[in-house]
Amino acid sequence: MKTVLMVGRAHPRFRERLAPHFRLLELPSARPEDVTPEMAETVTGATTFNDFKPPLFDALPNLKIVANFGVGYDGVDAAYAAGKGVMVSNTPEVLDEEVADTTIGLLINTIRLLPQAENYLRAGRWVKEGAFRLSPLSLRGRHVGLYGLGRIGQQIARRLEPFNVKISYHTRSPKPDLSYDYLPTLEALAETVDTLIAIVPKTPDTHRTINRSILRALGPNGVLINVGRGWTVSEPDLVEALRAKEIAGAGLDVFDDEPNVPAELMEFDNVSLLPHVASASMITRNAMADLVADNLIAFLGNQAPVTPVPECRGLLD
Repeated sequence: MKTVLMVGRAHPRFRERLAPHFRLLELPSARPEDVTPEMAETVTGATTFNDFKPPLFDALPNLKIVANFGVGYDGVDAAYAAGKGVMVSNTPEVLDEEVADTTIGLLINTIRLLPQAENYLRAGRWVKEGAFRLSPLSLRGRHVGLYGLGRIGQQIARRLEPFNVKISYHTRSPKPDLSYDYLPTLEALAETVDTLIAIVPKTPDTHRTINRSILRALGPNGVLINVGRGWTVSEPDLVEALRAKEIAGAGLDVFDDEPNVPAELMEFDNVSLLPHVASASMITRNAMADLVADNLIAFLGNQAPVTPVPECRGLLD
């Protein structure tokens, strides 16, 4: 029986799906120095929560596939894996709708101050002080800009359409099959819209691209929502823009140094903060775990993986 190494956190569904097919070992630390001789000799497949660096590949000479739990795999060096002949897979599509749903919820929470209103009620202030204050913003008449329009971005856009808001987007290249207005730069998008939703992956090209200049372009009625990767937003610049009232509010589900959230962001009552929960329903996370298992079972059974990442598709030729 082939051996699969569960690196880092092990989703309970992994054991349920993988145990009938493989011998399972665990490496909670994800550190190559903790790899045992038995692991080095026997492991041919591995699961990971986006944490698999080159030294760990080197410590597992018989490794054939790393199945990542998540769409983003920036913590897995896929190019290095491909160079060693190791397949990498991820879990696209199964979480797209959940993330899009959460994005709309976060947007409404941010604009209408719904978490603050609930806290006001729970603290007994409705009875003692009267009605909660009117929210200064509304979704009505807004112009939403999507920074990124991949699978999740398109799901977000479809959900926005019934709200009768105008939708524009910026990506590296236009998508001619879609009717939304395309802006050639992020700066142009920020200048055009009053609501910016970031849903781009973590790449060198997206590092702190949402900075003070972009936030100023978004304007004093502007709202920033980030459900992509924390490193896309310069958090110090966001804090300063909020203090200077250069934008009207922000909603964040991701942060640059998770789980550490800048204390300054928690000072603002026009900011909605979530602990990276966009895909965090049991149904969706189980579906992601199932796709991890399906990739391992297929590839270690001498079949093509279900969802190989682009860097490794050449290994299938």
